[in-house]
Order: sequence, then structure tokens, then C-alpha cells
Amino acid sequence: MKNRNLPSGTRDEFGPRAAVKETISGQLFSIFKQRGFTKLTTPILEYADVFKPLNLDNYRPYQLLDEQGEALVLRPDLTLPVARMMSTTGVELPAKWYYGGDVFRVKKQLSGSYNQVTQAGIELVGSSSIKGELECLTIALAGCRATGVKEMTLELSDARFVEAVLAALPVPEPTKVALKQALFAKNLTVYNQISALLTDTEFGGFLGEWPWLFGDFDTVINVVKRLPKISKVQTVIDNLTAVNQFIKELAPEQRVVLDLSIPSPQTYYTGMAFRGYTQNASDYLFSGGRYDDLLTSFQQIKEPAVGLAFDVDALADRVPLQDAPRQTLIYFDSDQWQQAEILLKETPNSTLCLADSREEANRIAVSNNQQLLDLTKEGE
Repeated sequence: MKNRNLPSGTRDEFGPRAAVKETISGQLFSIFKQRGFTKLTTPILEYADVFKPLNLDNYRPYQLLDEQGEALVLRPDLTLPVARMMSTTGVELPAKWYYGGDVFRVKKQLSGSYNQVTQAGIELVGSSSIKGELECLTIALAGCRATGVKEMTLELSDARFVEAVLAALPVPEPTKVALKQALFAKNLTVYNQISALLTDTEFGGFLGEWPWLFGDFDTVINVVKRLPKISKVQTVIDNLTAVNQFIKELAPEQRVVLDLSIPSPQTYYTGMAFRGYTQNASDYLFSGGRYDDLLTSFQQIKEPAVGLAFDVDALADRVPLQDAPRQTLIYFDSDQWQQAEILLKETPNSTLCLADSREEANRIAVSNNQQLLDLTKEGE
């Protein structure tokens, strides 16, 4: 018979790690509910067209066909199913949803990453002001505190910044496209060749530092000030500065960095994006951003939206696994069920033993290092 192991990149979870993830998810859900969000559950299986707005180079899904030959995928993202649901149900806006579940993304072989990731997150649909970003960041910080993250770096960016700068450059459109590709790829040879065309313009000083425009918030903003006056850039900087000031007031010790030289974390983002990470974690603890055009993938009406997702696996990886406390096993005869139930309530960390015999109960207790309480001995 063929040995059927798990598909590459997936895993069974049980024992201490499963308990840690359950605890973390419960802590996050509690925060979401306290902030007025409503639970939403979407199917694991969706039509492939739902995920067209994704950058599928980074989010390659598991694909299959239904009985009519329609392409289906295991969901690689949880935001787009929310957008799909909103476009088909006529829910009154604004709406505040929270969710939890697994997403499936086919990673490169030998990457060391799992293809199955557990997320817990929120979506605010119909929220157009910066209050939406501030609510997400408030929940992001609260979630980190609740799950024991003592030190975290908050990274801000904005999908509009690069496009606004490129639009103002006095070069042909193909040159702008090539410059952006070189900037994102950090191909400095090509980038320097193109930016050299603008050395003697008012953009020259800024372009010389753009590939390294990442780091301390105030330091990055000082570099941006070298740009000539561009109204769209100023709007982005004003919003980022307001968020940075909000974070300083909410959590004075929180480290905030700014990156204005990278592509948006998601192709469907239209504005500010934010991610949280620690030096000891390979994945972001949380990520989110604004995506005001996302619902237009499913309907003609444009609706503003902003969301946030925690990586429950990344949060769980930070928690040292501990041996579970020794459990008490309660063995009883079927006519002692009520007595066993009373003892179950009175005995911490206990469970009923449903074995058919005392010998089997003893074997279970020994093999699992459990203490055995035998109610059948009371009548002897």
C-alpha cells in the first residue's frame, strides 16, 4: 500500500503547540469583540477568480477543478473573501468584521516555510478616514501586548508614495517604469544609470538616496524634504506623520520605522500599509493596510476599506513550549457517572476515563503519566 504522508508544507497540530495557538487566537478574538467587530467565517474553498487582485507570484494557491470544470483554490488570503461576501450580500456599511482560519500558499521547496498559515484579523469596510488606520494600529499594539510580545518594530509605508514621486519626474513614462523596477529590485547599476539623467534637476539629491529610504521615521522624513513641493507626496507624508504621532502618544516606547523604497506588501493596497516584526522572527507578526479599490473587483461601486491580519503561527513561535501539568484520570463504573461528574468539577486538570476495565484505566494512566482516581474501589 502506498505511504500517504501529508502534502508538502502542511502539518498536523496537537499537544502544547496547538494549545498555544488556541490561546493566542482566543486572546485576539476577545480584543476584536471588545472593539465591536462581528465574527465572519468564509469557505476554505473559493473560485480562483476571487483572488485575481493578488500578486500570485508570492501567493501561489493550491488549485483544483469543480465538476463543471471551474477553477477552484484553497484560499491563499482572507481579505478577498470578505470583499467577495460584501459585494454579494448587500450588508449595510460601515461594517466591522473579524475572522480566523488557515490560508494556503504554495511556497518554494526547501524554503523552510509552511504552506499552511493560521491568521486572525479584522476588516473595516466603509471607513474612509485615517481613523480606520488608527483603529487597526490600536488593535495591533493591543494584540501584541495580550500575546506577550514585549518588543516589536512597527514598519510603515504607503503605496501612493512611489507613484506620486514618479509622476512628477520630468522623464518619459517608459523611463519611469524602468526606474521603479530597478528601485524595487535594488538593481543599483540600472537605477544609477537612470537617476543620473536627473542629477542636475531639483530631484537629484533625493534620487541619490531613494534606494536606501528606510529606517528611523524622522530620518526618512528629512530625506523626503529634499523633494520639490508635490501635493500628492505631501498628503502621504502628512498622514504618515499623523500616525507616527498617534503611536507616540499611545505607546511612547514603541519603535517606528518608515520604508518608502519598497513595493506595497499587497498589490491591492491603495494607501498606507503597516507591519510588525521582531528581530527573532522570520515572519511578520501582523500586517495590514488600506485597499479602497478592492471591492471594485466584484462590483461597480467603490467602497473604502482597511484591514489587519495577525500571523498566529509567528506569534506562537515566540512562546516556549512547556510540558503540560500532570492530569488526573477519573475511572468509574457507568452507574457512578453523576459521582464522577461531581469529582470532575472539583478536581483541577482532570478528565473522565471511559475505559472498560480497571486494567485498561491503569495502562492509560501509566502511558500518559496521569494520576488515576478510581471510584470503583470505594465500594470494595
